[in-house]
Amino acid sequence: MKTQNNVEIIPFSSDLKDHIKTLNLAWLTKYFKVEEKDDLVLSNPQEEIINKGGFIFYAKNNNEILGTASLMKIDDITFELSKMAVSDKAQGSGIGNKLLDHCLVVAQENNIKRLILYSNRILLPAIHLYEKFGFTEIVLEEGLYERADIKMEKIIP
Repeated sequence: MKTQNNVEIIPFSSDLKDHIKTLNLAWLTKYFKVEEKDDLVLSNPQEEIINKGGFIFYAKNNNEILGTASLMKIDDITFELSKMAVSDKAQGSGIGNKLLDHCLVVAQENNIKRLILYSNRILLPAIHLYEKFGFTEIVLEEGLYERADIKMEKIIP
């Protein structure tokens, strides 16, 4: 599926709210389990991300939502890159690159100085993507996500 050139990154709107849940549940149930915190955020993206100062984006191609990514506010200069997912059929098409690129532009425009993320080492394509965009491994604190075995950050100039 070669879609990257026709992919448009669009912001969250309430009529698209179910896509963040559908896309994330697909990979969570494939590799891990859905944790309580995931269910809360994915079921209430407006309340849990947008209303708390965060952002949600979707990758759209031919009226189909193929991917999503979020920036969840931690404090005024630190956000968590979170709830990033690309549908199975669009994996490897560059959509993850495009979403991450967009998140970095939004971070710069909003004076965000640090992005962090939590992941798992079995998700090799994701880890490689993050490294390609300049994320580096930092110390992982205990207990935020059961599945997380790596924490990464990117300092934004």
